Amino acid sequence: MTTDIDFKRLRVAVTGGTSGLGLALVRLFAARGAKLAFVARTAANVERTTAETGAHGIVGDIGRKEEIYPIALQMLGALGGLDVLINCASSLGPTPLALLADTECEDLERALAVNLLGPFRLTKAVFGALAASARDRRGAVVVNISSDAAIQAYSGWGAYGASKAALRHMTSIWGEEAAAEGVHFLSIDPGDMDTPLHALAVPDADRASLKRPETAAAEIFEAVTALLSRRVGRSAGATR
Repeated sequence: MTTDIDFKRLRVAVTGGTSGLGLALVRLFAARGAKLAFVARTAANVERTTAETGAHGIVGDIGRKEEIYPIALQMLGALGGLDVLINCASSLGPTPLALLADTECEDLERALAVNLLGPFRLTKAVFGALAASARDRRGAVVVNISSDAAIQAYSGWGAYGASKAALRHMTSIWGEEAAAEGVHFLSIDPGDMDTPLHALAVPDADRASLKRPETAAAEIFEAVTALLSRRVGRSAGATR
């Protein structure tokens, strides 16, 4: 795909950036030369991914309210602003998966904290930077990773599905409200992927039937860059 994007100027942040889809996204954007920051909970994994990609790694847990602003400050400080935020970190809630009647309240709270409140708090913390990017005609995009479990009711997936359904609807509402600021919101269901999270949920799944996270990352990359290209193109046209 041909774009008008200068990837060396593109500032991207990814949560859950050391495993599965998040890692694939970090690798892909880094390979294109984007300025990149990512966050994950485990220091050793953050160090390894930083060494591999050259991206700025941040050790943190977006499911913990008190860690959001330190994470946001490190992201913005490392990148000098923000053009794209991809909220990829996810929690299944109870593992093994459990019926809602057998789900502990704490497991539901954890799924909501990571899958809904984490993206909400982090987006809120960096929204000013995204709006500034939009005003500077760089474009501004927030991607929230959804799931078919946000739409279909799957037995045993109650905590995860409920949190992703709320995330999906929140994304739509925020997209309506942020349109005037020039900040675009996308909810993307990448499909069933061969990731550690899926293996934890469905240990006996046929891995050959699952999508590679690199394939899903490429699809998300295309969606983001296509949107940015349209916005950059419209902005350039307005200045002629």
